[in-house]
Amino acid sequence: MQDEHVALDIVQDAMMKLTEKYAHKPPEQLPLLFQRILQNTIRDFYRRQKSRSSWIMLFSAFSSHQDEKEHEDYDFLETQAANRDSNYGNDPHKQLEQSQVIAIVEKALETLPARQREAFLLRYWEEMDVSEAAKVMGCSEGSVKTHCSRATHALVALLKAKGVKL
Repeated sequence: MQDEHVALDIVQDAMMKLTEKYAHKPPEQLPLLFQRILQNTIRDFYRRQKSRSSWIMLFSAFSSHQDEKEHEDYDFLETQAANRDSNYGNDPHKQLEQSQVIAIVEKALETLPARQREAFLLRYWEEMDVSEAAKVMGCSEGSVKTHCSRATHALVALLKAKGVKL
């Protein structure tokens, strides 16, 4: 883990899971349980990162970066989420382009059926894993996967139809 803050968050999450689910266990069992929970929490983090990365790759086509190294580190979702006070360039053309892309993505999300939109936002914007999203939605994990897949295909089609090059 390269980011110390992320590593500390993962350890904290694992500790919370341990105390919530295994507080009744004998103290001598806790170190092994904690190790297993920590490993699973790390795996979950990397799975979420992998899912998020697939969306970053999809949206990276919007970037105007020319340098290959810079392009690898570009995170479309982070730049689009930046607030209006940020100094995301002083170029009015870039700001206009950014606001137009955000508006197109928001409108495309609004056109999705409610369950697909909910699954998509929980998984990719809220970075929940499949089981967490299934609990929130009150459905099976398979349903969440199906809704996410359909939402992804629908969004790509909608964005292409609006002239957004992917």
